[in-house]
Amino acid sequence: MNSIWNTSLGIMARREHSVRELKDKLAKRFPEDESEIDKVILRLQDLGLQSDSRFAELWFRSQTSRGRGPVRIRGEARLKGIETQINLLLEDCDVDWYEKALELVQRKFPAGLTYQTKAKAYRFLSYRGFESNSIQYAINAIAE
Repeated sequence: MNSIWNTSLGIMARREHSVRELKDKLAKRFPEDESEIDKVILRLQDLGLQSDSRFAELWFRSQTSRGRGPVRIRGEARLKGIETQINLLLEDCDVDWYEKALELVQRKFPAGLTYQTKAKAYRFLSYRGFESNSIQYAINAIAE
């Protein structure tokens, strides 16, 4: 258990991790000690060294500042095991996704949109995780 504890502290010292991420990393290094890994994670949580809600807030801010939309944020949060926390943050956030999409399109296509680049802009924003109504708003606003 000591080596699992030390490894988990090393992992957490680099950056915040969700429980699922931490469990996956520890399971790769210690595949036979699953019950010990659970005990270590509980101990980390009891000491306040690991918190899914804290991780979710930091990760959410990082994703929005990188220009990611709500669809992509939800999808990646599901993989990280923090979907419920992210859904709460998305409900309470004051991000204007329409303006965020418009800002990204203006930065990506500073010369404006032509008929050919509209499809590129749509794919770009779709990949970034914006919903179709936000994408339409941005494309229509910059095309005018």
